[in-house]
Amino acid sequence: MPSFAMSASAKSLVVFAVYLFLLGLGLIIAPNAILGLFGLAPTTDVWIRIIGVVALNLAYYSFRAARAGLVQFIRWSVHGRLIAPAFFVCFVALGLAPWQLLLFALVDAAAATWTYLALRADRRAGALPFPAFPGTSPSPPRSIREEMERNVPTAGS
Repeated sequence: MPSFAMSASAKSLVVFAVYLFLLGLGLIIAPNAILGLFGLAPTTDVWIRIIGVVALNLAYYSFRAARAGLVQFIRWSVHGRLIAPAFFVCFVALGLAPWQLLLFALVDAAAATWTYLALRADRRAGALPFPAFPGTSPSPPRSIREEMERNVPTAGS
């Protein structure tokens, strides 16, 4: 992977990817230990390990997008990371989950807010290849071909 300075928003997404990676591994390897920390009943069902695999996949996508500087993905991740806390709050309010689930909501909301603020700062600093927010310029995202050419290793690298 080419060496380049990551934007603040990309760095925030890398940190979130590491969190997702560790959470995913924990849910796959020792799911009941993770569930117990959050006041959830232990399970022998495979569903919790499946969620761990999903978390690992999201960690991979997030890490790769951040390293590639894919601003649109970074922006979309803010939206996605705010959806989960909204549902978690509803689950707790409806009595479907214990209050400890709000700890996951807090992490997601805090990470999304960090990335959002970093996107704004990156935009002000001119650190983004195109605008972080829609409507600020008609600049299109990078093409897949451009991304592939940028990420192809050369001889000796």
